[in-house]
Amino acid sequence: MLTKSKAYESKQHSELKSFYTLSQFVLCAGQFHSPPALRHSKIPYYEVEILDAKTKKQICVVDKVHPSSTLLDIKHRFHKACPEWYPSRVGLRQERSTCLDGLYLHDSILIQNLAVSSIITLYFTDLGQQVSWTTVFLTEYSGPLIIYLLFYARLASIYDTEESNENIRHPVVHLACFCHCLHYAKCLLETLFVHKLSGGHTPLKNMLKGCTFYWGFTSWIAYYINHPRYTPPSFENRQVILSFFTFLICEAGNHFINVSLVHQSSPGNRICFPYPTYNPFTWLSILVSCPNYTYEVGSWISFTVMTQTVPVGIFTLLMAIQMSLWAKKKHTLYLKTCNTNMQSKSALIPFIL
Repeated sequence: MLTKSKAYESKQHSELKSFYTLSQFVLCAGQFHSPPALRHSKIPYYEVEILDAKTKKQICVVDKVHPSSTLLDIKHRFHKACPEWYPSRVGLRQERSTCLDGLYLHDSILIQNLAVSSIITLYFTDLGQQVSWTTVFLTEYSGPLIIYLLFYARLASIYDTEESNENIRHPVVHLACFCHCLHYAKCLLETLFVHKLSGGHTPLKNMLKGCTFYWGFTSWIAYYINHPRYTPPSFENRQVILSFFTFLICEAGNHFINVSLVHQSSPGNRICFPYPTYNPFTWLSILVSCPNYTYEVGSWISFTVMTQTVPVGIFTLLMAIQMSLWAKKKHTLYLKTCNTNMQSKSALIPFIL
């Protein structure tokens, strides 16, 4: 009887042990309840407060701005709230300033790079009436082309008809018209098909200044060269032919440099350095940082020698001064962002400037 009781207890213990083992196996296999829901990460939206740079009064608040938004996106939303200020007319700074020095934040800046907290304060300045760079260049270059042809036609409203009929034009007058029109026609075509303009804008007053300069000087130059009393250069044909071919070489060089700069440019790189290619006209870039400006000045010097007139000489001098300032500025920029090869180059004139 006792033996049966012990056998029964042993069997019960064995079954409990098996149940315990099975339970442990089930528990190790995984949980029966559903896993907790994943928490979605919260995007830190920003709030952009736009104040007037002069009065510090609040003009607009742009809320729920995504971190990947650019400053141009803010300008578009600002334009929706204030339709009288379109994006190209809006200048924004992080610090309050009342002087129009052009140091405004670039449109491509990300909002998250400006954020110190969830609220970003920007100061607004009205930049005035704006025009695109393409419009500026087309307007500045088309004017001289048309104006010069009007003087070349010797309109009765400009010159005396009898005097115009009596005096036969010297061949240099026709060559000068060809060269002048060729230069500005090239500038127009390059603006449309060669240059990659950034799509930026500039104040309307800058375009008016440029038009006044180019159109005014063209009128002065064309009036003297096409005048019935115009006298040919001192050395006549020799001087004219030599300067004419020099003009053509400089115009070709300027064009090929502009084309090479476009082909050498890469996406995302705003600074393009002039490098020599298989084209001999680009070899000048071995000596100077801005060969396109060098060729431009050379064209106008050749035109001055060919026509031998004071207005062209004054225009060439002013152009040379402006080109030298631009060349020095670019040369300095190249030295900061380029390799040491730029150290051996000049800015505009080889070994001199």
